[in-house]
Amino acid sequence: MGTNRFVPFERLLECVHCGLCLPACPTYVLGGNEADSPRGRIYLMRSLEDNELELNAGVVEHFDRCLGCLACETACPSGVRYRELIEHMRAAIEKHYQRPALERCRRQLLLALFPYPRRLAAALWPARMLQRVGLGAWLRARFRWAALLPERWSRTRLACRIPAAGTERGSVALLTGCVAHAMFGDTHAALVRLLTRHGYSVHVPQGQGCCGALALHLGEPALAARLAERNLAAFASFDGPILVAAAGCGAALKDYGRLFAGTAQEGVARRFAARVQDATEFVASLDLAPPTVPRHLRVAYQDACHLAHGQGIRHAPRNLLRRIAGVEIAEIAESDACCGSAGAFNLLEPQLASELGARKAAAIRDQKPDLVAVANPGCALQIGAALRRAGGPIPVLHPIEVYAKALDGSLAPLASS
Repeated sequence: MGTNRFVPFERLLECVHCGLCLPACPTYVLGGNEADSPRGRIYLMRSLEDNELELNAGVVEHFDRCLGCLACETACPSGVRYRELIEHMRAAIEKHYQRPALERCRRQLLLALFPYPRRLAAALWPARMLQRVGLGAWLRARFRWAALLPERWSRTRLACRIPAAGTERGSVALLTGCVAHAMFGDTHAALVRLLTRHGYSVHVPQGQGCCGALALHLGEPALAARLAERNLAAFASFDGPILVAAAGCGAALKDYGRLFAGTAQEGVARRFAARVQDATEFVASLDLAPPTVPRHLRVAYQDACHLAHGQGIRHAPRNLLRRIAGVEIAEIAESDACCGSAGAFNLLEPQLASELGARKAAAIRDQKPDLVAVANPGCALQIGAALRRAGGPIPVLHPIEVYAKALDGSLAPLASS
């Protein structure tokens, strides 16, 4: 009989061990190890609950190798909520397993920096300055983590309220997040330009921050809840749509009801989650001016895991890109397979992440695109690095940025550079 030391035992029984998740799991596809598949990990969870296994380094390694990409949920015919199982297991590992000191330090450093955009921007400032003076290639060659840095980045600097241009059709709020805030300000600026140009005012509440997804990925649900509480408070006075341009953040925000289940905040969290929309989801529903590019462009679209599998959004980004006259969507092989970013996975499991990145870069290069579009900042960093390693950079942009640049007339020159 399960004791629920690690995960809710009754949830483990939902898995019928059919194996349909295996070919969808990136780590299983790479190594062919059953223990590195969703079915295998669920079997390990059950063995731990039944006291048939000890939580040791070998067992923990199989869970650490899980990307949390949720492709298994899409493939599962039984509707197993694997995300809940792996979140419980990660939290249990941090509670019951003593990691080596160096590993603990690395994880604590990530948790101390990445959820806080000001700290992250300050920590990355030297790297940004080196890139500005032309030493970016040197930096990337010298430090493994620096290989992930984009060739161009920008911070978000937005007013608390940006009014609509002309007659106001409505208003939205924007969650800027942490990594997106510190490194992908151009995406948020492009989204604001699109929205205000088409009659929407944009609110950027003060006091907001990280969605909490990274903390959950690293087995720290209490920290995730504290970060989420900041966002609930920051957006409390706004009752319209809440837009987010990072797929991983959107999936986490839409799951706030579960994060606060059984607490006094659950009702507020569920109402908040019901208003969250991915930026492509919202913008694709608008009657936008159709832009044209001066020459034919092939755009390879990569399905971000937490957009396709986590939120079930596949058509909106593609529909947005198809509105641009002169743009052809180049569908890549295994488009919804994880690129290897997965929260902090590419920092904590660099070898596996590099193999997945190389696989993704090869699939993209096979299509000979002018641009790559992906709706998540972590994916943009990972794919950009993988493409550089594979023989030269290809511009990687958010679909929102592609559309906005097409309207501005600045997309084709970027693709030519």
